[in-house]
Amino acid sequence: MYFSKSNGYVGFPKTEGYLYMSQFEDEKWMRHALAEAQLALKKDEVPVGAVVVYEDKIIGRGHNQVESLNDPTAHAEIIAIGAACNYLESWRLSGASLYVTIEPCAMCAGAIVLSRMSRLVYGAKDPKAGACGSLYNIVQDPRLNHRVETVRYVLEDECGLSLKEFFEKVRRRVIERETGENDPDRG
Repeated sequence: MYFSKSNGYVGFPKTEGYLYMSQFEDEKWMRHALAEAQLALKKDEVPVGAVVVYEDKIIGRGHNQVESLNDPTAHAEIIAIGAACNYLESWRLSGASLYVTIEPCAMCAGAIVLSRMSRLVYGAKDPKAGACGSLYNIVQDPRLNHRVETVRYVLEDECGLSLKEFFEKVRRRVIERETGENDPDRG
C-alpha cells in the first residue's frame, strides 16, 4: 500500500514502481466508486458507492438503496458483490477487488469474506460501524477461513466529504422540522 496521514505504510511491497502504480490504480477505481456514491446522493440515500474490479474491468457496481428499496441489506457493497457474482456466474470472487467509499459494516465485511474477495480498498473510516479495522476487523480475522488484503484511506478526504455534507444536510432538516423554520404558515 502507500502512505496515508491516517495509517502510515500498510501491506504492499515497497518497490517504487509498484507503489506508484498501485496507488494510481486504486485511486482510478475509487473514483468510479465515488461516482456510484453520487447516484445514491441523487436518490437521497446515504452516499456510499462500490465497484468490484476483476482483470482490470468493473464487473459489479452498487450504491446504497436502503431507503429506495426499503431493504436494510441494500448496501452498496452487497449490490456490487451480487452483480459481480452474476457476471462471473460464481459466488467466488477470488482475484477481484472491491472499492468502496466508506469502511464496510459487519454485514458487508461478512459478505466480502464469504465471497472470497481478494482485496478490499476503502476510502473513509467509519468509527461508528466500521468492521474492517475500526470497531472490528472481520476481513482479516485469523479465526475465519479467508482473509482479505485491505487497503485503507484511498481518497479519504473526498470519500468522507460527501458523507459529511449529507449528514449535515440531514441534521439541518431535522432541526428545521423541530423548530418550524422555513414554515410559511409560521409567523
